[in-house]
Amino acid sequence: MCLMAREVNTRAYRSAVRTAQAAATRGAILAAARDLFTTEGYGCTVSRIADRAGVAVDTVYASVGRKPALVRAAIDMVLGDADQPIPAAERGYVQRIHAAAGGTEKIGIYARALAELLPVVAPLQEALREAGKTDPECAQAWTDLVERRAGNMLRFAQDLRGTGHTRSGLSDQQVADIVWSTNSAEYFLLLTQRGWTPEQFGAHLADLWTRTLLDPTAWTSSSPTRPSTPASH
Repeated sequence: MCLMAREVNTRAYRSAVRTAQAAATRGAILAAARDLFTTEGYGCTVSRIADRAGVAVDTVYASVGRKPALVRAAIDMVLGDADQPIPAAERGYVQRIHAAAGGTEKIGIYARALAELLPVVAPLQEALREAGKTDPECAQAWTDLVERRAGNMLRFAQDLRGTGHTRSGLSDQQVADIVWSTNSAEYFLLLTQRGWTPEQFGAHLADLWTRTLLDPTAWTSSSPTRPSTPASH
């Protein structure tokens, strides 16, 4: 019995060690993907990520997946400000939005967060969309991102509804669709092409959403103002 117990304990220990090693390897790969994609863009190769993480390319594929999966993980890490991809509900800015009491406050928190996040994640999202025109795996990864974001926007709309400040005549789905379309990578990149700064874009979203989604009686003196005119180019 004692021998059997030792064998069981040894197998459990070895299993725990392998699990810890696999987690450490995955963490190193994810950190490398986040750092390289956010500094070098979508053109960064999987072999570069493998070199940074100190592993073989096949290990990257086995631990995380191919390039589309790596890009999605990098996006989620940036959005969550974390060393691992985390669910939307656990992201810091999402928790701050949920804790805010008023509609203008929720909108302001979200718009400011997007001004910080979109300059990093929008180019990656757009590159994934473009790659999806010829790569089915990238196309599926892009579709998954789009659908997941749509679901998150519906939850934001429901949270906004809970303040009692949403404009009458707008359904939660309509609110979600308006937010989903205007906080997209495509919209952000279009305006930055016209010289808009991320700060101007964030102020624009706060102003647009406040005026479009909230009942005017909910506006306060602290409501967002229109963004300044972008510099000429």
